[in-house]
Amino acid sequence: MNYLTQLPSLNALKAFLAVAEQGSITAAAQSLNVTHGAISRQIKQLEDQLGMPLTSKHGRGIKLTDAGQQLYTDTSPALATIAQSCQQLKQLNRDKPIVLACSGSILARWLIPRLHQLQQELPELALQLITSTGDDNPQQQGADASLLFTQSCVAQSASQFVLDHERIGPVVSPEFAKQHQLIDSPIERILDFAVLHTQSRPQAWPDWAAQQLSGQKLQLGQGFAHLYYLLEAITAGMGIGIAPQQLVDADIQQGRLIAPWGFVRTSATLCLNLHNPQQAQAIEQLAQWFSTHL
Repeated sequence: MNYLTQLPSLNALKAFLAVAEQGSITAAAQSLNVTHGAISRQIKQLEDQLGMPLTSKHGRGIKLTDAGQQLYTDTSPALATIAQSCQQLKQLNRDKPIVLACSGSILARWLIPRLHQLQQELPELALQLITSTGDDNPQQQGADASLLFTQSCVAQSASQFVLDHERIGPVVSPEFAKQHQLIDSPIERILDFAVLHTQSRPQAWPDWAAQQLSGQKLQLGQGFAHLYYLLEAITAGMGIGIAPQQLVDADIQQGRLIAPWGFVRTSATLCLNLHNPQQAQAIEQLAQWFSTHL
């Protein structure tokens, strides 16, 4: 490791190589996107470290001294190899699929129906999808990012992208709504039923009722472990359940479900959480796509 202590400043060496290849300080500064003064200081620093001049003025440009030519000849191939190796590693990382964790309900009801469009519009972005529940740790599952409804996603940040606010409301099958004459009925009709609910989001009904029923208490009926199962039960006509609008919009538009009393906004948000900083650029691109399609 002693050779590391003998190395000059790599920034200074990079500036020197740019000057040697471009033939002028101005052109070197433009190629590295820095100022003319920054290049001059780096060259001076390198010359001071080595104790000899490396360049001299030649007309309007720069000429290498004998020492400068030797330094360029010896170091240019080595730094080119380093640059190539770094580029190959970056390419390997770009080629890896993004492992995205989300609940089964988000996966089945929102993401999979849009997956073909996502692949068409972002063909360079490969996704590997895994399901997770509230008890799972996405990082332990090897996820690069996770898509979820959460109360803790309150502000945009480098590791958390706010995609949309949660909106929830009662939904039923058309057959159930027709059988019980729920279409255009007053919202208080819901008190006549024992509503279906999910154990994964126990606050959904209380959050909705607090805004819509002025404190009147709902009767709870059949419970389901996950929202995905609840939505299947609602679609099968088992009763009135509650769901985020984002996950049932397509079902409502296609007539498979009805939302007789609309939706209300809650304090929860739909977020994309970043777990692998090496995939930050691709995941930010994914977050932007999600936001435009919600």
